[in-house]
Amino acid sequence: MMLGLSLATLRHRMAAFVGAFVALFCAAAMVCGCGTLLVTGLTSTVRPERYAAAPIVVSGDRNVHAIEKQGNGKTKEKTKPIADHAWVPADLADRIKALPSVRAVATEVTFPVLLPGGRSSESWGHGWESAPLAGLTLAAGREPSAPDEVVVDAATAARAHLSLGATTPARTASGTLAVRVVGVTAQGFGSQAAVFFAPDRARQLAGHDGLVSAIGVFPAGPSAAADVRALLAAAPTVSGAPTGSGASAAPGAPTVPAAVVSTGDDRGTVEFTDAANAQVRLISMGAVLGGTSLLVALLVVVGTFGLSIQQRQREIAVLRAVGATGRQVRKMIGGEALVVGLVAGALGAVAGLPLGGWLHERFVALDVIPANLPVVLSPFPVLVAAAATLLSGWAAARISARRATAIKPVEALGEAELKPARPSWGRIGFGVLAAAGAGVLTELLTVLHTDAASTPVCFNAVLLWCTALALLGPVVVRGATAVLGLPLRVSRVGGYLAAHNLRAGAHRLSSVVTPLTLLIAMACTILFTATTVDHAAGAQRQRGNVADFVVGPRVPATAATEVAAVPGVRTVTRVLHTTVRDGLAERSVQAVTPEHLADTLDLGVTAGDLGRLADGTAAAADGLGYRLGQHVHLTLADGTPADVTVVALYSRGLGFGDLVLAHGPVAAHVDVPLDDELLVRGDGLTRPALAAALHADPGLGVLTSAAAEGSQTQVSTQIGYVMLGLIVAFVAIAVLNTLAMSIADRRREFTALKLTGATRRQIRRMLGWETVTSVAIATAFGLAVAFAVLTTYAEGITRGTAGIAMPGSRLAAILVGTVVLAAVGTWLPAGSALRGLRRPA
Repeated sequence: MMLGLSLATLRHRMAAFVGAFVALFCAAAMVCGCGTLLVTGLTSTVRPERYAAAPIVVSGDRNVHAIEKQGNGKTKEKTKPIADHAWVPADLADRIKALPSVRAVATEVTFPVLLPGGRSSESWGHGWESAPLAGLTLAAGREPSAPDEVVVDAATAARAHLSLGATTPARTASGTLAVRVVGVTAQGFGSQAAVFFAPDRARQLAGHDGLVSAIGVFPAGPSAAADVRALLAAAPTVSGAPTGSGASAAPGAPTVPAAVVSTGDDRGTVEFTDAANAQVRLISMGAVLGGTSLLVALLVVVGTFGLSIQQRQREIAVLRAVGATGRQVRKMIGGEALVVGLVAGALGAVAGLPLGGWLHERFVALDVIPANLPVVLSPFPVLVAAAATLLSGWAAARISARRATAIKPVEALGEAELKPARPSWGRIGFGVLAAAGAGVLTELLTVLHTDAASTPVCFNAVLLWCTALALLGPVVVRGATAVLGLPLRVSRVGGYLAAHNLRAGAHRLSSVVTPLTLLIAMACTILFTATTVDHAAGAQRQRGNVADFVVGPRVPATAATEVAAVPGVRTVTRVLHTTVRDGLAERSVQAVTPEHLADTLDLGVTAGDLGRLADGTAAAADGLGYRLGQHVHLTLADGTPADVTVVALYSRGLGFGDLVLAHGPVAAHVDVPLDDELLVRGDGLTRPALAAALHADPGLGVLTSAAAEGSQTQVSTQIGYVMLGLIVAFVAIAVLNTLAMSIADRRREFTALKLTGATRRQIRRMLGWETVTSVAIATAFGLAVAFAVLTTYAEGITRGTAGIAMPGSRLAAILVGTVVLAAVGTWLPAGSALRGLRRPA
């Protein structure tokens, strides 16, 4: 019976449920879109390109393995990916080829090669002997034989406008070479550029004597993969490092097994070094954004249903007066919510699939994930989003209906008429608990020093503060309107009516203020966490970089020699950025040439002596738990273990990374040993003099130190904007939705005002003053929440060295956008409501 009554109510009051439908639809779409990212990260695989024709690929294991003790006394092996390729001995190919089940093998070496007009990243050089790995054939020309001859893939030839016989500079780690194109392949690669040299020349340029980055295996029988694994298990090889690397294994340190066998889609993970990290990023982004979206959706949906139930108090009162029990009315409202939630959730969840695809496309465009990591459109996120939306809508409706149905039947009509704004003690108690929880999370930010740990806490703190405001809204808003009511009375009619309406309709005003507050607080948090980190890091780099000029980017070793030969140059510091593993923890590293380092860098040393930096030593940022004299076991970017001793601690870790190591050992173990920049210090230096020394490298630029720091501080924040901007868009829709519902319900009030002599212009002024008051209260609350959260965030992430960076133009854009949303949400439904008041009835 209740379900039939629910359907009848929906059929005759469709307009009243539009707001709830919109909120649930958007919530389902967001949850499904984020779930699509999560499923893609969990299940999708990177398709191989360069290894597509080799059924089996042997390479160094790109995972760091460590044994960790569990609380129950048992142990568990955990793994984390390293940053670059792990190389294996070249003679392993001969042993594999000798297996009866193997028909042929092909080896590959990989090193960076940058061509003018080509890709700025993922541009690699190889030996032509690795062409069979991709099944490459020549569309024109011949294979390379001389040291200056190359073959380029078809896509690179088209992009860099290269044809047979063309000569072009090619920047490599050892210098910029003049090469001649003698061949173009018939096939091209979508995610990378490939430049093929003669085999001997490629191995020379790679700089890893006796090592190869991969071995492709072409089987003669079905047991080839098992036979290769058995060979590796019976006679394990050692994944070596170039002679003189200074690396040494450490007892108890994480280990990297020498070689692994990959087949199927696992070959893509071997080929693309960032594939594993890309999948982890998708999982974390999908989980964080999905969880935050669900919490925002719950807050918005509860507010929307609360306003809807409040507008139906007269109807509910009549039902109670004619004998309906509170339980029956709640079941009716719950049935309505189930029907609306079922339709809105199903449609929204289906709409979330293209939203997930769009998010995937944006992350590919931003180079967050490789293009050949395809999106997975699974039914699982659709079902989860639809179920979560259905459940949240039903729960929101039941919670919102409890207050309206708890009164006695004899009091029902009076309750509907008076609409008291006094919240229950239970609601106040939960509001206080939410505020206390928000305070704890806000204070917790002061001890979190990494963005990965701080960001989820930031947004949860904002949501808890806004939840507390939603629960305590009528009380808080009544106090705010009491203060703002005095200046409103300056306007004799519009302001006077607005002041009385706001005071009497505290519940309605609270339902409008809450999403506006959430919009301002969330937008400020999204924008200004990034600017705070960028500003603090840029300030540290600016104070720490004492060089006269900066040369970069992607600088070959020969450029450092050319710059050092310029008259007046005193010091040239080579700088290379990478990551290493300390145990399983990832650390950002700045590798520098230690000679005369104080001439170009001031890291803010707090203990020790940076002058002792050399091979086998390190300087560490404060706050990471390192101590002077501590021996640290690191795993370098290619999996090589290294032992270093901490000789200095410094305070400018946000600008210069977690660790500073000597350049030589690090550069020998990265895929791209091109320096990120050269820091140059001298007497009487000029930019033209330095530029003239680099005439053979047209891609290199010379900047003053200040200009270089200004360009570096423009860290890309588009990822956060794409992900969390969706939340702001959802909240903006909720604001329009709530305002439209609030205004549409006041048609009878406008009619009464018209009958008592109020003009349409006076009613518009009244609505204008109400909107101004709502925005003013929301702005005060939203900025207070954002300021509280961002202050502790800045204290934790910068360790107290910098405050909030809140650019005025972006803050103004947020506030102006809020005003525009509030105005649109007020005047569009108000115009519709007032059009029927021309002739009072």
